[in-house]
Amino acid sequence: MAENHIPGSYDGIYRNIMRESSGNPQAINLTDSNAAAGHPSKGLLQVIDPTFQAYHVPGTSTDIYDPVANITAACNYAAHFYGSIDNVNGPY
Repeated sequence: MAENHIPGSYDGIYRNIMRESSGNPQAINLTDSNAAAGHPSKGLLQVIDPTFQAYHVPGTSTDIYDPVANITAACNYAAHFYGSIDNVNGPY
């Protein structure tokens, strides 16, 4: 993340992972509005496919369930909209 100038602390990432997926990298939410729209949230930080594709960080896996790829894409998204994953204290 530092190499790509994406802010975020361990504590901010951990807090959001525990809220979003309880630490399960294979988590998938099939019950929220994203799922109803055909885009279920997936992975540690519950990213939908279009967001993952838009904020994917080059050099990481293209697998949304890959922990590093999921975290970096979510943190990249959060940086653009909230300044940092550290500023996210509820669902995106």
